[in-house]
Order: sequence, then C-alpha cells, then structure tokens
Amino acid sequence: MTWTRAELEQAFSDYQARVVTATETGDWSHFAASFTEDATYVEHAYGNFAGREQIAAWAQKTMTSFPATEMTAFPPTWSTIDTERGWVICEIANPMRDPGDGIVIAPANVTILRYGGEGLWREEEDVYNPMNFMADVTRWLRIAAAHDRLTDEARAWAAKFHIDL
Repeated sequence: MTWTRAELEQAFSDYQARVVTATETGDWSHFAASFTEDATYVEHAYGNFAGREQIAAWAQKTMTSFPATEMTAFPPTWSTIDTERGWVICEIANPMRDPGDGIVIAPANVTILRYGGEGLWREEEDVYNPMNFMADVTRWLRIAAAHDRLTDEARAWAAKFHIDL
C-alpha cells in the first residue's frame, strides 16, 4: 500500500508531539497512543513487544527509570520518508541533563517507523549499539558523581553494572 507524503509527515509530527507530551507528563500512554492496537515494537536491548498495551507498559516502566529519567527530550536529528513502504526512518537524540560541567551527552538511535494507516504506526524498531549507549551513560554517571548530582537510583544502576564512580 502507498500513502501520501503529507499523511506520513502528519503521522510523524503527531508521533513527535506525543513523545513531547509523554516526556513532560511522565505518562507514556501518550506515546503508546501512536500505535495500532496490534503494533509491534522491536527494541534490540529490551526485546519485542506486541500490542499497544505491552508497548505502553514497557515504555512506562523504562522511560520512568534511570537512565531515561535523566534524558530531557527525544528529538529527531534527521528523518527520511519512504512513501512506497510507508516508513519514516530517523535518528533520535537522547540528550541527558547537564551532569554538572555543562557537557552535552546525547546517545542516539536510529528509529524505523512502519505506518499502519489512520495516523498510527504498526511497528517501531529502534536500532543502536548498546555498548556505545553504555559508554555514554557511564561517562554521564562519572561526571555527575564528580559534581554530586547523582540520584540514589542512578547510583544503584551504576552499582548493578559494576561502574566505578
């Protein structure tokens, strides 16, 4: 099936707006509302999730826990639209709060959104190198620790992964 560029652009714009709302409110059901009821979410480090309810539960748990709680936004840095396939492919930045020295640490991932029609996505796949992500978070943790800016949750996460602070 082929969709118009305008329809895909609008769906992507709505998706981005829902991410902003979820980030601001901490209620990630807004994000999950971007997907069809039978959508699939492919997350290479966390696994696959089937259906809007599983996506919502995973997003709520993950995005309200460290390290996501230190990420201030999830803006796309670039995107491309494939109208024949109904895909939007983009890079999403994950900028973290200032750890105390003004540096910007923003691990990124490539997101592939596959359209399902009626303004909703039937699949999202996030692609990234977990080792690079871990290196960025470790760097952030060490700088934040040096500036006495770590939460108890961040310290516990660092201990769980045996990160020396």
